[in-house]
Amino acid sequence: MRICVVYDCLYPYTVGGGERWYRNLAERLAVEGHEVTYLTLRQWRRGQAVALDAEVRVVAVGPRMALYTDGRPPARRRILPPLVFGAGVLWHLLRHGRDYEIVDTAAFPYFSLLAAAAARPLKGYELVVDWFEVWSDAYWREYLGPLGGRVGAFVQRLCARVPQRAFCISELHARRLREQGLRGPVTVLSGLYAGGLVAPQPREADRLVLFAARLIPEKHVTLAVAAIALAVQRIDGLRGEILGDGPERAALETAIAEHGLGEIVSAPGFVDGDTVAAEMARALCMLVTSRREGYGLVVVEAAAHGTPSVVVAGEDNAATELIVEGVNGTVAASADPQAVAEAIVRVHEGGMALRESTAAWFAQSAKRLSVDSSLKVVLDSYSRRDGDPPPSARR
Repeated sequence: MRICVVYDCLYPYTVGGGERWYRNLAERLAVEGHEVTYLTLRQWRRGQAVALDAEVRVVAVGPRMALYTDGRPPARRRILPPLVFGAGVLWHLLRHGRDYEIVDTAAFPYFSLLAAAAARPLKGYELVVDWFEVWSDAYWREYLGPLGGRVGAFVQRLCARVPQRAFCISELHARRLREQGLRGPVTVLSGLYAGGLVAPQPREADRLVLFAARLIPEKHVTLAVAAIALAVQRIDGLRGEILGDGPERAALETAIAEHGLGEIVSAPGFVDGDTVAAEMARALCMLVTSRREGYGLVVVEAAAHGTPSVVVAGEDNAATELIVEGVNGTVAASADPQAVAEAIVRVHEGGMALRESTAAWFAQSAKRLSVDSSLKVVLDSYSRRDGDPPPSARR
C-alpha cells in the first residue's frame, strides 16, 4: 500500500511518545513492503542526513521552526508552526494526494488534520487519525486564555467531527473524543512500549527518585523538586535526578536552589537512552508529576526494570490508567508536594516486594502494552473498508 504519515515532529530531533510512535509506524510499514512517505516540519540542518529508515521517504513541508515560546514562562506551543505545517500538508496533498491510499495523521496540531480532511474528497484516500489527547474546555482556557481557549476548543471539536478512522491510546481520551461529537467508533490501542518483553530480575533500589521528561509546564518539574525536598526529610540518603531539558529549565534550577537541594538533586539535561535505562533500573521510583498525559509510556518503561512509578491524580492525566495501586506503583491523591512526598514514602516502604510485583505486572502486561500490538491493530485497519467493524484493541 501507499501510505502517508503526517506529524510535525520527527524522532530523534524532538523527543516524545508521539514522535516515537510515528517513527515506529513508518519504519514498520517500510519493513513490511509498503511505500511510506513521512510529512513533517524540517528539524535537521540542511545537508544533514535524516535519521530514519532509508526506505521511508521524508518530506519537509515547512521550514525549521521553534515549536515553543521562548519568552517569559510558562512556555507554550507557538501558533505559527501548526499553521505553517497545515498549509504545507494541504499543498502537498493537493499535488500528490492521489499517490496515497492511506493518510495517517496525528490529530494535534489540528490544522494538518483539517488540511488532510479538506483534500480527501478530491484525492480519494482513507483518513486515519491518532488522538493522543483530547483537551477539556477548561484546560484550553487555562492554556490560551478565555478567547484563545474558546477558539482552540472549537478547532478541536471541528477536527473530531471530520469523517475518519479514530484511534486513541487511553479510555479517558476516547471518552472525551466521543463527547466532542465523533461519528463512528473509536479504537483504543493497547500501548506504545517498544522495548524488550522479558524483564530482568529487579535489583535492590538505590535511594534515588528519578524524573525523566521534556521540561514543559505540563510536566510540573517544580512539583517534583518540592516533593523530593519533603521526602528527603523522611528517607535518609534520598537523592533526586531530573533527566530532560526544555523551556522550564530555568524554573527547575530556581526550584532546586530555593529548596536548598543543590547537593541532592542533579539535573544533567537530556541523556542517551542507555543512560536513562540504567538510571531506571536502579531508581527507587519513577516520578511522573505531569498534570496532563495522553498515555504515560514512562510508567511501562520503568516497570520493565521492576521500578514502580508515582503518578499524580488529575482529570487530564491518563497515566493513572496504567497504575495498579500497590502493585506497580501508587497514585498521589493531588498535585500537592506533601501528597507526592507521601507517595514516594509509600514506594520506599514497599521495598523489594513492590519491585517484584512491578516486574510481575510487566511480565503479565508487556505483550498487550507493546507498540507491536498497537501497530498490528492499525495496520490491519488499513485494509478495512469504511463501515466494517473496527479491530478490537481494548485494554
